[in-house]
Amino acid sequence: MPFSHILGQDAAIATLKAALSRGRVHHAYRFEGPDGSGKEMAAFALAQALVCVGGDPHGCGRCDACRRAVTFSEERPMSPRHPDVAIVEKGFYPPETIGRSRPELTEVSVDQIRTIVLAHAAYAPHEGRARVFIVRRAEEMSIGAANALLKTLEEPRQGTHFILLTARGDRLINTIRSRTLPVRFAPLPDEVVRGILHARGVPEARQELAVELAAGSASLAIELADEERTAARDAFVNAVLGAVEARDLGPAVAHSEGGEKDKAALRDDLRALAAVLARKARREVDRAPRASLVAARRYEAVAKAVVSLERNASPSLTMIALVQEMRAVSAF
Repeated sequence: MPFSHILGQDAAIATLKAALSRGRVHHAYRFEGPDGSGKEMAAFALAQALVCVGGDPHGCGRCDACRRAVTFSEERPMSPRHPDVAIVEKGFYPPETIGRSRPELTEVSVDQIRTIVLAHAAYAPHEGRARVFIVRRAEEMSIGAANALLKTLEEPRQGTHFILLTARGDRLINTIRSRTLPVRFAPLPDEVVRGILHARGVPEARQELAVELAAGSASLAIELADEERTAARDAFVNAVLGAVEARDLGPAVAHSEGGEKDKAALRDDLRALAAVLARKARREVDRAPRASLVAARRYEAVAKAVVSLERNASPSLTMIALVQEMRAVSAF
């Protein structure tokens, strides 16, 4: 996991490498940016450099410490094999490991912070170099967990480092924000995401829409470009457009009654439909202005449907209303 493998984040990586070169790595970082932008890769690259015994300030990537920092156990919890690199994440540990009777379902508990962080942060690293705690989705810490972590963030032991990863830094309590140094990770440029898909062997036919919908997230683009996911998404778009062009609302009703779709999945499918309509509007704007305007207005209807879903509307009713509105647009 060397820094050189992290694409499209030159400013963030330059900041971290400069701190390593000067030997002035901050004790608590807050890596902010969208999921899939390289935050976690950068966190493990930094952890590797901090525990490296190969003599390279940026991490040699070859020594036993470097390799173990990014090699994970095969059984739960899938923790790094290096004893001085630890992960904090909601539900990451079995309840009994952190002294709970029930799993963590909604937040990182104070039990996890006490067991995984506080019980070890006050002591010297096992292997003498540094100790690193990587907190995934740090905004999911409970208030109790965040407050328990706070004192250690204020007065860390020499050689103890924290890296908080978050896509929603605004949801962290102010005292955590004020005691962590932000490093910004921007959405990845489309060409970088496209290159990642190409390197994974994703056919070009599945790349374009996945890149457009992923909004700079490599992990989301990989998920969206999955062959089954692409086929299901295309079937949804074709079914909706077919219902819009049908003689009556029968196909729309039948489509909506096919099962209450998971709201998150339906939202993603609607965004794909919106992207298809936006492309059509752009493509037709010169040669067929009326068709372009119809596509644009239908795009607006889909955008409204996404908002309705986010406000907890029924998926089936949302779809019937959407098809009705899209059909009405063609009659203007």
